[in-house]
Amino acid sequence: MNTKETIVFVEERIGYTFKNEELLLEALTHSSYTNEMKINKRSDYERLEFLGDAVLELISSEFLYDKYPKVPEGGLSKKRASMVCEPSLAICARRMELGKAIFLGRGEDGLGGRDRDAILCDVTESVLGAIYLDGGLEPARVYVNTHILSDLKEPELFVDSKSALQELVQKLFPGSLLSYDIIEESGPEHDKTFVVAATIDGKHIAEGKGKSKKAAQQMAAALAIKIIEEQENA
Repeated sequence: MNTKETIVFVEERIGYTFKNEELLLEALTHSSYTNEMKINKRSDYERLEFLGDAVLELISSEFLYDKYPKVPEGGLSKKRASMVCEPSLAICARRMELGKAIFLGRGEDGLGGRDRDAILCDVTESVLGAIYLDGGLEPARVYVNTHILSDLKEPELFVDSKSALQELVQKLFPGSLLSYDIIEESGPEHDKTFVVAATIDGKHIAEGKGKSKKAAQQMAAALAIKIIEEQENA
């Protein structure tokens, strides 16, 4: 897609038309693109992502405060953390097909950056920052409520299984040491798969597989929770 086609493509998917289209282009520009293309006129999305992150925290907090009037602060914080974390925002970006519109350097593009959770998460936030600067808080709120909060189904909410397992181990096995061991790495450097074991006091409890160490650890932790709970209820 050329620049104009990219603008139209994204505006249709996010449901917002920019008065200043340069803001949208900046929100879609990865640092690898500006570095490779030696572009000086257009900045990458990092400053807009910073702003979008702050706007997202405000709007999501307001949303949850209104939706769950009886949930205490701690519960609201956990819900917000799951709804606006990297995996969840990447899900939202894929629904909006933002990956197709990102300006990436050839190297980053070749390494699969267009579908990388970290980049998709960043662009979701940078687009929000651009909307906020272009139109203010109300269209930013519409974007967040439509594409991030209301559109994210409950089963897709990211669950921090590592934290949950840590709490379970502290409760059931006080003083025990929980750790994660990499058992296997396979695949080319740009597309590795990791197998990680969740261990308690050196004993392997469960194994998880993922395209990143963090993803494999989360899977291992989730399986370990299931195994421990089944043993406790047996």
